[in-house]
Amino acid sequence: MRTSVKFMVIYRQKDKYSISEMCRFFDVSRSGYYDYVKRMDIPAKDLPLAEKIKECQEKHGKTYGYRRVHIWLERQGIRHNPKTILRVMQKYNLLSEVRRKKYHNYGGYIHRYDNLLNRDFNADRPNQKWVTDISYIKTGQGTLYLSVIRDLYDNSIVAYKTGTEQNINLVLSTIRAAKRKEKITAEVQLHSDQGFQYTSNQYFKLTKSYNITPSMSRKGNPYDNAMAENFFSILKTECIYRTKLRTYEEARLLIGQYIHFYNHERIQLKTKLTPLEKRNQFVA
Repeated sequence: MRTSVKFMVIYRQKDKYSISEMCRFFDVSRSGYYDYVKRMDIPAKDLPLAEKIKECQEKHGKTYGYRRVHIWLERQGIRHNPKTILRVMQKYNLLSEVRRKKYHNYGGYIHRYDNLLNRDFNADRPNQKWVTDISYIKTGQGTLYLSVIRDLYDNSIVAYKTGTEQNINLVLSTIRAAKRKEKITAEVQLHSDQGFQYTSNQYFKLTKSYNITPSMSRKGNPYDNAMAENFFSILKTECIYRTKLRTYEEARLLIGQYIHFYNHERIQLKTKLTPLEKRNQFVA
Protein backbone atom coordinates (compact mmCIF):
# COMPACT_ATOMS: atom_id res chain seq x y z
CA MET A 1 0.00 0.00 0.00
CA ARG A 2 1.38 3.43 -0.99
CA THR A 3 2.21 5.84 1.81
CA SER A 4 -0.25 8.43 0.50
CA VAL A 5 -3.05 5.82 0.65
CA LYS A 6 -2.10 5.00 4.25
CA PHE A 7 -2.23 8.70 5.13
CA MET A 8 -5.68 9.01 3.53
CA VAL A 9 -6.98 6.02 5.53
CA ILE A 10 -5.64 7.58 8.74
CA TYR A 11 -7.23 10.92 7.89
CA ARG A 12 -10.63 9.38 7.19
CA GLN A 13 -10.58 7.43 10.47
CA LYS A 14 -9.09 10.18 12.65
CA ASP A 15 -12.38 10.98 14.40
CA LYS A 16 -12.80 7.38 15.47
CA TYR A 17 -9.28 6.16 16.28
CA SER A 18 -6.01 7.45 17.67
CA ILE A 19 -3.73 8.96 15.02
CA SER A 20 -0.65 7.73 16.88
CA GLU A 21 -1.97 4.14 16.98
CA MET A 22 -2.83 4.19 13.28
CA CYS A 23 0.57 5.62 12.35
CA ARG A 24 2.26 2.80 14.27
CA PHE A 25 0.01 0.21 12.66
CA PHE A 26 0.72 1.46 9.14
CA ASP A 27 4.40 2.04 9.93
CA VAL A 28 4.37 5.70 8.95
CA SER A 29 5.57 8.76 10.84
CA ARG A 30 3.23 11.22 12.54
CA SER A 31 5.23 14.13 11.12
CA GLY A 32 4.78 12.71 7.63
CA TYR A 33 1.05 12.36 8.23
CA TYR A 34 0.68 15.96 9.45
CA ASP A 35 2.68 17.23 6.46
CA TYR A 36 0.26 15.32 4.25
CA VAL A 37 -2.72 16.93 6.01
CA LYS A 38 -1.25 20.41 5.52
CA ARG A 39 -0.85 19.76 1.82
CA MET A 40 -4.52 18.76 1.64
CA ASP A 41 -5.53 22.29 2.68
CA ILE A 42 -8.14 20.85 5.06
CA PRO A 43 -9.42 24.16 6.51
CA ALA A 44 -10.66 25.22 3.08
CA LYS A 45 -12.41 21.89 2.63
CA ASP A 46 -14.19 22.23 5.98
CA LEU A 47 -15.42 25.78 5.42
CA PRO A 48 -18.52 25.07 3.27
CA LEU A 49 -19.79 22.57 5.85
CA ALA A 50 -18.96 24.97 8.70
CA GLU A 51 -20.95 27.73 6.99
CA LYS A 52 -24.03 25.49 6.70
CA ILE A 53 -23.72 24.44 10.35
CA LYS A 54 -23.40 28.11 11.33
CA GLU A 55 -26.60 28.85 9.38
CA CYS A 56 -28.36 26.02 11.22
CA GLN A 57 -27.20 27.22 14.64
CA GLU A 58 -28.18 30.84 13.93
CA LYS A 59 -31.69 29.71 12.93
CA HIS A 60 -32.09 27.63 16.07
CA GLY A 61 -30.43 29.83 18.67
CA LYS A 62 -27.35 27.58 18.89
CA THR A 63 -29.41 24.94 20.69
CA TYR A 64 -28.71 22.04 18.35
CA GLY A 65 -26.22 19.32 19.21
CA TYR A 66 -24.41 17.54 16.38
CA ARG A 67 -27.13 14.86 16.01
CA ARG A 68 -29.85 17.44 15.34
CA VAL A 69 -27.48 19.36 13.06
CA HIS A 70 -26.91 16.10 11.18
CA ILE A 71 -30.67 15.69 10.66
CA TRP A 72 -31.06 19.35 9.64
CA LEU A 73 -28.27 19.03 7.08
CA GLU A 74 -29.79 15.85 5.63
CA ARG A 75 -33.04 17.75 5.12
CA GLN A 76 -31.03 20.23 3.06
CA GLY A 77 -29.63 17.37 1.00
CA ILE A 78 -26.19 17.61 2.65
CA ARG A 79 -24.89 14.24 3.86
CA HIS A 80 -21.91 13.81 6.18
CA ASN A 81 -20.87 11.34 8.82
CA PRO A 82 -22.15 12.57 12.23
CA LYS A 83 -18.60 12.42 13.60
CA THR A 84 -17.39 14.73 10.82
CA ILE A 85 -20.13 17.19 11.78
CA LEU A 86 -19.09 17.02 15.44
CA ARG A 87 -15.43 17.61 14.52
CA VAL A 88 -16.27 20.68 12.42
CA MET A 89 -18.57 22.04 15.14
CA GLN A 90 -15.78 21.71 17.69
CA LYS A 91 -13.22 23.21 15.34
CA TYR A 92 -15.29 26.33 14.50
CA ASN A 93 -16.89 26.81 17.94
CA LEU A 94 -20.36 25.89 16.69
CA LEU A 95 -21.37 23.57 19.52
CA SER A 96 -24.69 23.92 21.30
CA GLU A 97 -24.67 26.48 24.10
CA VAL A 98 -27.38 24.57 25.99
CA ARG A 99 -25.92 22.83 29.02
CA ARG A 100 -27.16 19.26 29.22
CA LYS A 101 -27.10 16.70 31.97
CA LYS A 102 -24.47 14.02 31.67
CA TYR A 103 -25.70 11.03 29.70
CA HIS A 104 -25.92 7.84 31.72
CA ASN A 105 -26.64 4.93 29.34
CA TYR A 106 -30.27 4.42 30.42
CA GLY A 107 -29.19 4.64 34.06
CA GLY A 108 -27.23 1.39 33.80
CA TYR A 109 -23.82 0.74 35.27
CA ILE A 110 -21.03 0.89 32.68
CA HIS A 111 -19.26 -2.45 32.28
CA ARG A 112 -15.82 -3.09 30.83
CA TYR A 113 -14.52 -6.50 29.75
CA ASP A 114 -11.09 -8.00 29.15
CA ASN A 115 -9.83 -8.26 25.58
CA LEU A 116 -10.09 -12.06 25.36
CA LEU A 117 -9.93 -12.11 21.57
CA ASN A 118 -6.67 -10.14 21.52
CA ARG A 119 -6.53 -10.19 17.69
CA ASP A 120 -6.55 -13.98 17.53
CA PHE A 121 -9.08 -14.31 14.73
CA ASN A 122 -8.81 -18.09 14.37
CA ALA A 123 -11.55 -20.37 15.70
CA ASP A 124 -11.54 -24.18 15.86
CA ARG A 125 -15.29 -24.65 15.66
CA PRO A 126 -18.53 -22.75 15.05
CA ASN A 127 -19.91 -20.59 17.87
CA GLN A 128 -16.56 -20.26 19.59
CA LYS A 129 -15.62 -16.68 18.68
CA TRP A 130 -18.11 -14.07 17.54
CA VAL A 131 -17.48 -10.42 16.71
CA THR A 132 -20.13 -7.71 16.62
CA ASP A 133 -20.43 -4.08 15.58
CA ILE A 134 -22.79 -1.44 14.14
CA SER A 135 -22.43 0.41 10.84
CA TYR A 136 -24.20 3.29 9.11
CA ILE A 137 -26.11 2.85 5.84
CA LYS A 138 -27.18 6.08 4.13
CA THR A 139 -30.60 6.27 2.48
CA GLY A 140 -32.78 9.03 1.09
CA GLN A 141 -34.88 8.84 4.26
CA GLY A 142 -31.92 9.08 6.62
CA THR A 143 -29.41 6.75 8.25
CA LEU A 144 -30.18 3.06 8.74
CA TYR A 145 -28.08 1.31 11.38
CA LEU A 146 -26.93 -2.27 10.80
CA SER A 147 -25.90 -4.50 13.71
CA VAL A 148 -24.24 -7.83 12.91
CA ILE A 149 -22.70 -10.83 14.65
CA ARG A 150 -20.00 -12.63 12.64
CA ASP A 151 -18.59 -16.08 13.45
CA LEU A 152 -14.81 -16.22 13.07
CA TYR A 153 -14.84 -19.96 12.34
CA ASP A 154 -16.30 -19.55 8.86
CA ASN A 155 -16.82 -15.74 8.69
CA SER A 156 -20.57 -16.23 8.33
CA ILE A 157 -23.06 -13.64 9.53
CA VAL A 158 -24.83 -15.45 12.36
CA ALA A 159 -27.43 -12.73 12.91
CA TYR A 160 -28.18 -9.15 11.93
CA LYS A 161 -30.73 -6.46 12.71
CA THR A 162 -31.42 -3.01 11.29
CA GLY A 163 -32.97 0.05 12.89
CA THR A 164 -33.39 3.78 12.42
CA GLU A 165 -31.86 4.45 15.84
CA GLN A 166 -28.46 3.43 17.14
CA ASN A 167 -29.55 2.19 20.54
CA ILE A 168 -29.10 -0.66 22.99
CA ASN A 169 -32.22 -2.51 21.79
CA LEU A 170 -30.68 -2.88 18.32
CA VAL A 171 -27.73 -4.76 19.83
CA LEU A 172 -29.84 -6.85 22.19
CA SER A 173 -32.21 -7.93 19.39
CA THR A 174 -29.19 -9.05 17.33
CA ILE A 175 -27.98 -11.25 20.19
CA ARG A 176 -31.47 -12.69 20.70
CA ALA A 177 -31.66 -13.52 16.98
CA ALA A 178 -28.30 -15.32 17.22
CA LYS A 179 -29.52 -17.23 20.28
CA ARG A 180 -32.64 -18.43 18.43
CA LYS A 181 -30.54 -19.57 15.47
CA GLU A 182 -27.44 -21.12 17.06
CA LYS A 183 -26.57 -23.47 19.89
CA ILE A 184 -24.83 -21.30 22.47
CA THR A 185 -22.57 -22.68 25.16
CA ALA A 186 -20.39 -21.04 27.79
CA GLU A 187 -17.51 -21.30 25.31
CA VAL A 188 -18.88 -18.53 23.09
CA GLN A 189 -16.92 -15.28 23.20
CA LEU A 190 -18.65 -12.17 21.85
CA HIS A 191 -16.16 -9.44 21.00
CA SER A 192 -17.13 -5.78 20.56
CA ASP A 193 -15.70 -2.29 20.77
CA GLN A 194 -16.38 0.00 23.74
CA GLY A 195 -19.57 1.53 22.36
CA PHE A 196 -22.18 2.49 24.95
CA GLN A 197 -24.47 -0.35 23.84
CA TYR A 198 -21.84 -2.94 24.75
CA THR A 199 -20.95 -1.41 28.12
CA SER A 200 -24.57 -1.10 29.22
CA ASN A 201 -26.18 -2.99 32.05
CA GLN A 202 -28.74 -4.51 29.65
CA TYR A 203 -25.94 -6.01 27.54
CA PHE A 204 -24.26 -7.38 30.67
CA LYS A 205 -27.48 -9.04 31.85
CA LEU A 206 -28.41 -10.55 28.48
CA THR A 207 -24.99 -12.03 27.76
CA LYS A 208 -24.86 -13.45 31.27
CA SER A 209 -28.30 -15.03 30.91
CA TYR A 210 -27.18 -16.70 27.64
CA ASN A 211 -23.80 -17.82 29.09
CA ILE A 212 -22.01 -15.68 26.51
CA THR A 213 -18.58 -14.39 27.54
CA PRO A 214 -18.08 -10.76 26.47
CA SER A 215 -14.72 -9.59 25.14
CA MET A 216 -13.91 -5.95 24.42
CA SER A 217 -11.40 -4.00 22.35
CA ARG A 218 -8.91 -1.75 24.02
CA LYS A 219 -9.84 1.91 24.03
CA GLY A 220 -8.92 3.76 20.87
CA ASN A 221 -7.65 0.64 19.12
CA PRO A 222 -9.38 -0.02 15.75
CA TYR A 223 -7.64 -3.30 14.99
CA ASP A 224 -8.98 -5.47 17.82
CA ASN A 225 -12.39 -5.64 16.14
CA ALA A 226 -11.08 -5.59 12.57
CA MET A 227 -13.06 -8.67 11.49
CA ALA A 228 -16.39 -7.00 12.19
CA GLU A 229 -15.38 -3.89 10.27
CA ASN A 230 -14.01 -6.07 7.48
CA PHE A 231 -17.50 -7.41 6.77
CA PHE A 232 -18.95 -3.88 6.60
CA SER A 233 -16.25 -2.94 4.11
CA ILE A 234 -17.13 -5.96 1.93
CA LEU A 235 -20.86 -5.22 2.16
CA LYS A 236 -20.50 -1.57 1.22
CA THR A 237 -17.98 -2.16 -1.59
CA GLU A 238 -19.82 -5.03 -3.25
CA CYS A 239 -23.37 -3.92 -2.57
CA ILE A 240 -24.28 -0.60 -0.89
CA TYR A 241 -22.01 1.74 -2.86
CA ARG A 242 -23.24 0.34 -6.16
CA THR A 243 -26.76 1.73 -5.83
CA LYS A 244 -28.62 4.75 -4.54
CA LEU A 245 -30.93 3.77 -1.71
CA ARG A 246 -34.07 5.88 -1.54
CA THR A 247 -35.84 4.37 1.46
CA TYR A 248 -35.17 2.38 4.62
CA GLU A 249 -37.13 -0.53 3.15
CA GLU A 250 -34.96 -0.62 0.02
CA ALA A 251 -31.86 -0.71 2.21
CA ARG A 252 -33.26 -3.49 4.42
CA LEU A 253 -34.18 -5.59 1.39
CA LEU A 254 -30.77 -5.11 -0.24
CA ILE A 255 -28.90 -5.90 2.98
CA GLY A 256 -30.93 -9.08 3.50
CA GLN A 257 -30.32 -10.23 -0.05
CA TYR A 258 -26.60 -9.56 0.17
CA ILE A 259 -26.14 -11.32 3.52
CA HIS A 260 -27.92 -14.38 2.11
CA PHE A 261 -25.61 -14.25 -0.92
CA TYR A 262 -22.57 -13.74 1.31
CA ASN A 263 -23.39 -16.70 3.58
CA HIS A 264 -24.66 -19.15 0.96
CA GLU A 265 -23.02 -18.29 -2.37
CA ARG A 266 -19.95 -16.06 -2.02
CA ILE A 267 -16.82 -18.25 -2.23
CA GLN A 268 -13.98 -17.28 0.10
CA LEU A 269 -10.51 -17.38 -1.45
CA LYS A 270 -8.83 -18.88 1.61
CA THR A 271 -11.10 -21.92 1.96
CA LYS A 272 -12.56 -22.08 -1.58
CA LEU A 273 -15.90 -22.61 0.15
CA THR A 274 -18.86 -20.42 1.01
CA PRO A 275 -19.17 -19.66 4.74
CA LEU A 276 -22.06 -22.08 5.23
CA GLU A 277 -20.37 -24.81 3.20
CA LYS A 278 -17.48 -24.67 5.64
CA ARG A 279 -19.88 -24.55 8.59
CA ASN A 280 -21.80 -27.59 7.37
CA GLN A 281 -18.61 -29.57 6.98
CA PHE A 282 -17.78 -29.25 10.68
CA VAL A 283 -18.21 -32.45 12.67
CA ALA A 284 -18.49 -31.86 16.41
